[in-house]
Amino acid sequence: MSSRYIVQYVLKEITAKLNSIIPRASREAQLLLMAHLGCDELWIITNQNTQVKDIDKLYEWVERRVKNEPFEYITNRVSFYSEEFYIASGALIPRPETELLIDEVIKNIPHAKEVMTIVEVGVGSGIISIMLAKQFPHAKIIAVDISQDALEIAKINIAKFLLEDRIELRLGSLLEPINEHVDYLVSNPPYIANDAYLESNLSYEPQNALFGGSVGDEIIQELLNEVLKRKINLFTCEIGYDQQDKIRNFLNKEKYKNLDFYKDLSDFDRGFTLRL
Repeated sequence: MSSRYIVQYVLKEITAKLNSIIPRASREAQLLLMAHLGCDELWIITNQNTQVKDIDKLYEWVERRVKNEPFEYITNRVSFYSEEFYIASGALIPRPETELLIDEVIKNIPHAKEVMTIVEVGVGSGIISIMLAKQFPHAKIIAVDISQDALEIAKINIAKFLLEDRIELRLGSLLEPINEHVDYLVSNPPYIANDAYLESNLSYEPQNALFGGSVGDEIIQELLNEVLKRKINLFTCEIGYDQQDKIRNFLNKEKYKNLDFYKDLSDFDRGFTLRL
């Protein structure tokens, strides 16, 4: 293999290709190479003259990144709540802000050993249900998604964490496949308006996991209706930054105990918990 394919030269070549497209191109080049080789940063630093194997696959990754395909889909890896998960284009890439949803649920279940049924609507890659299963070992978790592709990705992650007996996957829309009594409903639903402008990299992500209707909050309203109809005591849901007033207005004539909104690190509304 040519000396051109040693670590230091490969890094320079990848950086040059990414430079006009990606901010912090040198760092991203390093991350792509680390993912390709399955190594850490220290290995890269101390092995500058080592040959890079399977170089064609790496260059294929780089070309995909140049076209603005998300890094996570290229490497099939994403970090969430200090764990690493499998991810592919059939499921939405987890955002760091969604970790706040996990924190909110933990805050609302003071006893980790409590026996309860938790339902997640829109399971995607499975990250929320998995983290809740780890936090609440006595909870039964049913995870629903309208996408079979998403369920297959969630299945891979659930198996990785050995949680097949704790998390049941069901195909269907919203709470349609759920006949059981639900103690806690959790969801990170689509909440972007259909005509909203999105950055080009979001075109790679499943659109039915992003867009929530002509206004954006239609699916949230459907979930609220289900919570009220089925008398689900607790509901924690992620929302758009500008949807608090709409949700308050929607619940204006309903009876409930508490409606608490939580914010992200930029002080924008990120979600709410409704307690009946």
